[in-house]
Amino acid sequence: MNSRSSAPVSRTAADVLRIVSDPGTPVFVTVHEGGRRRYGYWRPLGSTPGQGACYVALPTAVCDELYAAHRIVLGEPLVDPAKTTYRVRTARPAGAVTVRRAATLAA
Repeated sequence: MNSRSSAPVSRTAADVLRIVSDPGTPVFVTVHEGGRRRYGYWRPLGSTPGQGACYVALPTAVCDELYAAHRIVLGEPLVDPAKTTYRVRTARPAGAVTVRRAATLAA
């Protein structure tokens, strides 16, 4: 497996990485029959719940470059008859360690 690229990214790629790394903004890629891909996420229209949302497409070429450079990874596939959908996440840097803090019990 290739390691993650450390090359600098364009401003657009940096914006995509910022969106993908936001835990409150789930990003997905849908791969349609024939291989056409569409990356995107749902963005709320306002801060008040119930105001609606809209689908925001991300630039496919930029996302494909980030994927090829191992900057983003795909989750488990959700397969439908005409398409497959994956959750998109940022790649963990080499050597990254997840630290979990033990809960402190108050006596």
